[in-house]
Amino acid sequence: MTPLMGAGLAIVILCGLLVLRVPMLVSITTAVFFNFYFSGAWAITLPQTMMSGLGRFVLIALPLFVLAGGLMNAGGISGRLFEFARAMVGSLRGGLAHVNVVTSMFFGGMIGSSTADLAGTGSIVIPAMKENKYPADFAAALTASSAGIGPLIPPSSPMILYSAVTGVSLGALFLAGVIPGLLLGLSQMLIVAYLARKRGWLPYAAFRLEEVSRTGKRAILSFGLPMIIVGGLVLGLFTPSEAGAFAVMYALFLAMVVHRTLSFKELYRVLVNAVQLSGELLIIVGLSFALGAGLTNAHVPDFLVQLIDTVVFVDSDYLRLFALMCLAILAGMILDPLIPVLLPIILPTLLAFNVDLTHFGVLMVLAVVIGQVTPPMAIALIIAGKIAKVDQMRVLRANMPFFWGIIVFMLIAIAVPQLATWLPDLMRN
Repeated sequence: MTPLMGAGLAIVILCGLLVLRVPMLVSITTAVFFNFYFSGAWAITLPQTMMSGLGRFVLIALPLFVLAGGLMNAGGISGRLFEFARAMVGSLRGGLAHVNVVTSMFFGGMIGSSTADLAGTGSIVIPAMKENKYPADFAAALTASSAGIGPLIPPSSPMILYSAVTGVSLGALFLAGVIPGLLLGLSQMLIVAYLARKRGWLPYAAFRLEEVSRTGKRAILSFGLPMIIVGGLVLGLFTPSEAGAFAVMYALFLAMVVHRTLSFKELYRVLVNAVQLSGELLIIVGLSFALGAGLTNAHVPDFLVQLIDTVVFVDSDYLRLFALMCLAILAGMILDPLIPVLLPIILPTLLAFNVDLTHFGVLMVLAVVIGQVTPPMAIALIIAGKIAKVDQMRVLRANMPFFWGIIVFMLIAIAVPQLATWLPDLMRN
């Protein structure tokens, strides 16, 4: 068996195990050992490659941001953000659906993770929408899709993983996601406005300036976390790890001292969950670097370059990016997490095509978002469906307007890289 055939078979095994619902850690470990066995590589290179990948300095920030997100989630900030969003946009037609999107934009920016956003806001927004006569499948679908805004708006765990693999500045990546994140939220609000007019949904609450002021004061300290972190990274005041440490201390102070909503018992649970999640993620990152190195030695990136050049017979950077995104979306339908597994494999291909890595970072996060609402995995639809107590297939059908909205937005983001690169370039100059 040639190394390229062995590498291809390793990828097939990885995808097959994931489709069979085998845990990611077991699946990728099996694929890595299979690839190393058939490639004839020295066994000693496996731990060396893993440690080389885990030695990236920016990865120190990952468990810190995971912990900060857990503290903010457990600290009860979702209710304050919901009230502020209600005061701002609840007066629009279909107001509660707009509140859903805006709350996710707020909360996703705090946590930086779509699944954490679902856990934090879904339990509040979905029951409220059901009580106000919105269909349960629509409530779940909207919440699942709006949660995808979170990984784009800083701080963002997928961006940290992307920075670790590519070496792109984390501050630049955080800035690159701001405009696309806000525009994605606006596009979902436009879809909600169309559906609200078509289905006769009413406003949720009257607009009162004093209510906006009152709820804004209650929520204002929560917005300090992303603003200070991004500002510190952009201005060079923090390294990524220092920003993560600051985020933990800020979230801990906010939850335990200011709001007094986090007990020591709950703090212990948050710490245990953060250690478990971070440990699993870092092991997957190390194994992904090993798998990427093995596939690179088998000339898989060269094969991908040739394949894309064959499929894209026109000399077009747009079409090459589109082809790469199709690959990322197909992988994202199965892989979770996507970035640490796929990116080490396609990074040489990106470099061969001279792709702007900051721009592609935003596109890669969009691929993650699309994968989370697309079968067979569709983890966001599963979580939202369980909260709404509705079948996943009904949620999938109700999500189609938002799914196609994200696809159209992705095509625009591919065609207009300035949406991602303008703000980092502005701050750099």
